[in-house]
Amino acid sequence: MTSRRCWLQTGTLTLLLAASLFAQKTVPHASAKNSPDIAQAEAAMDQQQWPEAEAILRKLAAANPKDARAWFDLGYVMHAQGNYPEAITAYRGAVSAQPDSFECNLNLGLMLAHEKHPEAARYLEKATRLKPTGTHPQESLAHAWAALAELNANDQKSALDAWARAVELSPADSQLRLAYGTALETSGDVTGAERELRKAVELQPNSADALAAIANLYMRGKRFPEAEDTLLRLVSLAPGDESAHLQLGRVLSAEKKYEAATAELQKALAMKSDDWEAMRELAFAQERLKQWTPAETQYRRLLTQFPNDADLHNGLGSVLLPQLKYAEARDEFLHCVKLKPQWGEAYGQLALAASGNKEYELAIKSLDERKKLLPELPSSLFLRATCYDHLRMGAEAVESYKAFLAVSNGQFPNEEWEARHRLIAIEPEARKKKK
Repeated sequence: MTSRRCWLQTGTLTLLLAASLFAQKTVPHASAKNSPDIAQAEAAMDQQQWPEAEAILRKLAAANPKDARAWFDLGYVMHAQGNYPEAITAYRGAVSAQPDSFECNLNLGLMLAHEKHPEAARYLEKATRLKPTGTHPQESLAHAWAALAELNANDQKSALDAWARAVELSPADSQLRLAYGTALETSGDVTGAERELRKAVELQPNSADALAAIANLYMRGKRFPEAEDTLLRLVSLAPGDESAHLQLGRVLSAEKKYEAATAELQKALAMKSDDWEAMRELAFAQERLKQWTPAETQYRRLLTQFPNDADLHNGLGSVLLPQLKYAEARDEFLHCVKLKPQWGEAYGQLALAASGNKEYELAIKSLDERKKLLPELPSSLFLRATCYDHLRMGAEAVESYKAFLAVSNGQFPNEEWEARHRLIAIEPEARKKKK
């Protein structure tokens, strides 16, 4: 099998519009005096009676365009109803009424970012320079920096600087550490990424997202024992997480713990029967365990979905060969080399299948193709010799047997014994024909 992909899915941080992360109950500090109408509107908001709250707030904002609180609450109500253009309009009114409000600028920036509006950065950047109200100003400012980091994701340096500021302001926030670690890994700073992801797990040991992220980092670095330990923790916390079982199975397979890998992959498939990645991994592990029939079943099912996947044709052919299903194996390897004509190993497998099916000419042609792509091996020389021998091409068989014996160096005692005895039998006749 070739490289296997599909990392664990981690939860999206979505700080750019975490629903009502800052809109909810965050009132500008310099808003208009509390009035019975505002109190009534906010009571309706508490009960999620959005149309009632909207009607009151629209009247207040129309009557007093400088009432930042009315505009701010209206922005939240429109957002809660999914009317983002109207939410933006309301937050613009709040910013106009109170230009130096952290909350007004932040919420307008968040809404604009959600709508992919180019002005979003302007308001988010301004928010990072303002002072939040409320009981946790440091954390609020940290999330403003985080929102700006997400918005600037394509500008790696700016994004990393913003994530660093966010983490500096709120060092105990596991989600911020997770996001910063992920950004660092993307930038290529694996050491920094591991530091932040480890801290995220330390802060929130039962966070599936943090465990998945650091497991991904270990897997990408081929640090399989550490990945295994992390994934074992993850599946114990989330036994119903199909993706975690898949990745644990993949890691165990990479460690050549094929029986344990098979068990995990079967759990994944029990949860999601059409998880083709899990099925591919399972076929690979079963093949390594020489469980030919189950592996054949997996490969055949996979090929119904991916008929032009050369790796799958090669896999199926490889498990058919030891079952002596030579004709079927030959067909699979023929498919394989048609799809991937530069795959030298597949020509070698095709030669084995063709020889097993007594198609010696096809076997020799396949070995010739293999030779164009890869160096000859003792095994390929011996197979070539036996094919020539079956075709009664004595001179060619003698040459190949001798070439095999010249490089085998005692590694293949049975084949060497056969080669010497066949040379005794056919070399005199081959010499006569040369004369």
